[in-house]
Amino acid sequence: MAAAPAPAALRAAPAGPAGSRILGVGAYRPARIVGNEEICTRIDSDDAWIRQRSGIATRHFAGPGETVVTMAVEAGLKALAQAGVAPAQVDLVLLASMSHLGRASAAAPEVAHLLGAGRAAATDLSAACAGFCYALGVADSMIRAGAARHVVVVGAERMTDIVDPYDRDTAFIFGDGAGAVVLGPAAVPGVGPVVWGTEGDRHGLIARDRSWPEARERPDPWPTLRMDGPQVFRWAIAKVPEIGGAALAAAGVTAADLAAFVPHQANLRIVDTSARRLGLPGHTAVARDIVRSGNTSAASVPLALDDLLARGELLSGGLALLVGFGAGLAYAAQVVALP
Repeated sequence: MAAAPAPAALRAAPAGPAGSRILGVGAYRPARIVGNEEICTRIDSDDAWIRQRSGIATRHFAGPGETVVTMAVEAGLKALAQAGVAPAQVDLVLLASMSHLGRASAAAPEVAHLLGAGRAAATDLSAACAGFCYALGVADSMIRAGAARHVVVVGAERMTDIVDPYDRDTAFIFGDGAGAVVLGPAAVPGVGPVVWGTEGDRHGLIARDRSWPEARERPDPWPTLRMDGPQVFRWAIAKVPEIGGAALAAAGVTAADLAAFVPHQANLRIVDTSARRLGLPGHTAVARDIVRSGNTSAASVPLALDDLLARGELLSGGLALLVGFGAGLAYAAQVVALP
């Protein structure tokens, strides 16, 4: 028997650029705005209680034609237009979502097709409220590795599909929407190292009340999201400053260098407590989109970033600290240069 040939050496992928940066940002908020008064018709609460507990005044609810896919596409198209990147130049589409209830396949390939980037690689990423920051970290790594040149990163959620409108603990918190960024190559890095992790032993603090196999055997009631609010709050106000500080250190900057702080919009008290514990200076703009958009899970960071940029108060190139955290319990943070 002849000896097998020696293994051939594989060719390495081409080296990528030194870094990546955000080239454009886009957002989509459903047309229907829902105030606290409407929420309170279904739960034992009132406007003052909701505002005191969460800071939320309104949220957007998707209509029949506003799906995770359609909202993601609208946000992605706006980000591409702002970036000046043609859909045919997109190499990868990453969709972060915890509420896509469509076909067996991921939603991202359909999003890529509708964006006009039908030949791009496309996949979903599931890390709940930390999903956008996770996807941004993956996209940055792909660009630096030379595996992609332009990446569309989208967070899109239709949380009204997975939240019980009669649950007093969650009904007032969540909303729908989508936010997106376009990442491209940069000679000088515009996305700092991602600091991420999980605490899977505490995954039950935010979880559906029933599994899909259980729902198949007993269809009613529909599985919906449940959350231990007090424990999640205590975890978040400790974890966000911790990983935010670690992301600053990893990027080689300090809180004094920040133009903006954009955490996941879970609760206004979490946002404000985290900003205070990070020691942010007075010139740092703090995202508080939670007040008008509610908690949109994976969409909240890009939606809040778009809101800050739309105000016209931030200079291009300024630094922003992004922090995602939530179900899993998963968390991620990175410093980015503003487009």
